[in-house]
Amino acid sequence: MTDFRPTRLAALRDALARGDFDGLLVTSLANVRYLTGFSGSNALLLVTAKECLLLTDFRYATQVEEEVNGAAAVRIEANSLWTGLWSALAGLTGVDRVGFESAHLLHRDFQRLLEQGARWQWRPVTDLVESLREQKDVGEIAHIEGAVAIAERALDATLREIHPGLTEMQVAGMLEQQLRHAGSEGFPFESIVASGPRSALPHARASDRQLALGDLLLLDFGAIYRGYCSDITRTFVLGPATAEQQDVYNVVREANAVASGAIRAGMRGMAADALARDYIDARGFGAAFGHSLGHGIGLEVHEAPRLAKTAEATLPLGAVVTIEPGIYRSGWGGVRIEDDVLLTDAGPRILTSFPRDLRELL
Repeated sequence: MTDFRPTRLAALRDALARGDFDGLLVTSLANVRYLTGFSGSNALLLVTAKECLLLTDFRYATQVEEEVNGAAAVRIEANSLWTGLWSALAGLTGVDRVGFESAHLLHRDFQRLLEQGARWQWRPVTDLVESLREQKDVGEIAHIEGAVAIAERALDATLREIHPGLTEMQVAGMLEQQLRHAGSEGFPFESIVASGPRSALPHARASDRQLALGDLLLLDFGAIYRGYCSDITRTFVLGPATAEQQDVYNVVREANAVASGAIRAGMRGMAADALARDYIDARGFGAAFGHSLGHGIGLEVHEAPRLAKTAEATLPLGAVVTIEPGIYRSGWGGVRIEDDVLLTDAGPRILTSFPRDLRELL
C-alpha cells in the first residue's frame, strides 16, 4: 500500500511556510501517528523545512523503528524528552520561529517553552495538522472500513444474546467482548447502552438497570482497526414495538436517510446539519433533537469536520463523517440511528450497512 506520510509532511511544511514558521512542535499523539506512523504513548515530534525528528523513550525503542520505518529520524531519550528536544533544536540553524499545538500542550509544558526554550520564538497554532487529517487517503478509508466491519460483526453477534433481565452493563460487556473477538484493537469511547426511559439520555453510561419487555434499547459504540475508528448507533425494541415507538423511529430513520443521501463535499457543516434537523423539525420533533448531526472520524472518534448548527467550515472531499440524528423524550426514551459516510466526488458513500429498520428483539 502507498506510504502517504511523505505527502502529509510536505503538506504540513507548505502550511508552515505560508504561516512564516520555521518549524512545528507536535505534541498530539494522534497527529504524531498521522505524520510518522508511531502509536506509542510518549512522543514529541519536531518538523522543520528539512528535519523530522521523533523523540520517545526506551519502552518504544523497537516499536518506533518498526512503525516509523524511516519516515522520521528517531531519538531515544533515557531521561526527559524535553531535554532531548532542547539539544536537537540547539543543533539546527535557521530555526527560530516554532509553532506549538496550543490545544494539546499542558500548562507545565508551556512553562518549559517559556523557560528552558526561551531562546526560540514560540507561537501557538490550532488545527494545523488536524485540517490535513480531515481529508482521508485511500489507506485511511480502508482502515475505517475495517473498523466498521468489525463493529457490525460484533453487533450482530451481541444481538443474538440479548434478552429481558440482562442489565445494561452486562450488555455493554457482551458487546465489548464481541468487539475484541471480531478484531477491534480497543474501544474508541465508552460504549453507550441505554434502555427504556434511559435511552432519552444521548450519552448515557451503562447502568445496572435491567432490560424489560417494551424497552427501547440504544447501542452506540465503535471499533478500532489499525488505529482508525468507527462510530455506529442503532436502536432496537424488546418485544413488539408500539405505534408510538414505530412512528418516532420512522422519523429518525428518514432524517438519517435524507442527510446521508444529500450531504456533499463543499457543503457547510451547518447546511449538512440542517438536512436532518429541518426534516425532524417539520414533523414536530425539533425540540427533541438537541445535539449536532455529526462529526468527522479517523484516528480519533471525534475530529474535524463538524456537522452542527454553528459549523461554518466547508466539508472537504474525502472526509468521513457521522450522520446521527436522534429524538429524545424524557421519561419515554430515545431513538438515534448513526452511520459513517465518506464524501466522494461522486457523492456520499455510506460505509455502514447494518439494517436500519426497527428490529424487535424477542
